[in-house]
Amino acid sequence: MDIGNKIKQLRTRQGLTLEELASRSELTKGFLSQLERDLTSPSIDSLSDILEALGTNLSEFFQEDKNDQFVFRSDDFFVDERENCTVNWIVPNTQKNQMEPILLELPAGGESFEIEPHNGEEFGYVLDGSVILECDGERSVVCRGETFYLHGRTFHYLKNERKTTARILWVCTPPLF
Repeated sequence: MDIGNKIKQLRTRQGLTLEELASRSELTKGFLSQLERDLTSPSIDSLSDILEALGTNLSEFFQEDKNDQFVFRSDDFFVDERENCTVNWIVPNTQKNQMEPILLELPAGGESFEIEPHNGEEFGYVLDGSVILECDGERSVVCRGETFYLHGRTFHYLKNERKTTARILWVCTPPLF
């Protein structure tokens, strides 16, 4: 593990300068600069102070996400055939992420389940067909190539009143499905 580079990534991700991190960790700017360039190694106490200043700890710092997958193929997808629709989780295990993209297929007469108010946002892109977006009693037609974006403060769902299947790329934050 490249300790210096990982510390630099944490620092820059938080928008901190070397001087700000030095002040927070009670270490010198020069020491931190050398550490980030792997010219020196920290003691356990110094590393612990740096990590505390960065809002983490030794355990989290050394816990590596092994091979986080970032490309997903169709055999990675999870499909849930529901009564009125099909939900395709196109990014598996999204409950650990901040957003959840799904591919929703609504057959003729199909509809999504009603989504209750939540503290999040949703985006949809109609790939095929058209749907009715029912949002707090208001109906809007969304056709192929069109999008919707809404805050999750109201009850809402999608309905397909056409005779062909509608396909929607739907992204929610936080994960809802």
